[in-house]
Amino acid sequence: LKQVFNKDKTFRPRKKFEPGTQRFELYKKAQASLKSGLDLKAVVQLPPGESINDWIAVHVVDFFNRINLIYGTMSEYCTEKSCPIMSGGLKYEYRWQDDNKYKKPTKLSAPQYMCMLMDWIEMLINNEDIFPTRIGECARVPP
Repeated sequence: LKQVFNKDKTFRPRKKFEPGTQRFELYKKAQASLKSGLDLKAVVQLPPGESINDWIAVHVVDFFNRINLIYGTMSEYCTEKSCPIMSGGLKYEYRWQDDNKYKKPTKLSAPQYMCMLMDWIEMLINNEDIFPTRIGECARVPP
């Protein structure tokens, strides 16, 4: 259990919405709608008068936080030794490529791959050009 809460191993700080902001209010609405029942169409429906981009951004950040939590709880079982390849069963192998260190698709262990992936997603979420937090700002689609 100690490894699950070790910030260097599995957890990253949760992206938080500042109380009093529009995104915080949307986040509260999203949380309330998720607890409101089983009608999935109603759960994900855009609240009247809200921006579709803000609504999507709130759900993307919340999804990232939930995936981080799930990964954190199982990461102690998937180590460099026990998971030397990032795979999706026997049929698929995932390789990492970026524009920096890994110019070509590169085989990584599952923990290395997940760390790179979560860092990359967090970098996108924290990029104000893609996920602006200021009211009235529009997001730019990444290249």
